[in-house]
Amino acid sequence: MTTWSEFDADAPIIAPIFRRRLTATGNLCLIATLRSDGFPRISPLEPRVFEGELWIGGMPGTTKFRDLDRDRRFCLHTATVDSTVGDGDAKLWGRVHDVQDAELHRRYAEFLLDETGLDLRDEVFRPFYAADILSASAVEVRDGHMDVTIWKPGAGERVVRKH
Repeated sequence: MTTWSEFDADAPIIAPIFRRRLTATGNLCLIATLRSDGFPRISPLEPRVFEGELWIGGMPGTTKFRDLDRDRRFCLHTATVDSTVGDGDAKLWGRVHDVQDAELHRRYAEFLLDETGLDLRDEVFRPFYAADILSASAVEVRDGHMDVTIWKPGAGERVVRKH
């Protein structure tokens, strides 16, 4: 499994595209999870990078978190608002693991308060999912072609150019 810090260091093309798209959309992404009947579910989500990890957080008790409780696999896609993909596009695949650490939760709540003004300092973070990144891809369109960059741990990035 790969943490965000490890991915960021090992994927110099995809990680900046992912961060750029997160910033451009106010952290809005779409997460794909698996429903209990096996069909995919797409839900909005605002992941955060904090202390070297990508955190898949949100309102407890939602269907997406029930899905992740049952099956830890996910796909996270940066929100695309431009059909020409002029600002790039990125996807991450992986698994989540629940991190129950009261001191970490306190620091994260302070971080959220500073970043967003949302005060969750008295909330219980259950679940509190960190993403283990298993693979990623990104698309960039430039100079009349499309570059698809693919990353897997230990293999680095490779670029497939499409004309």
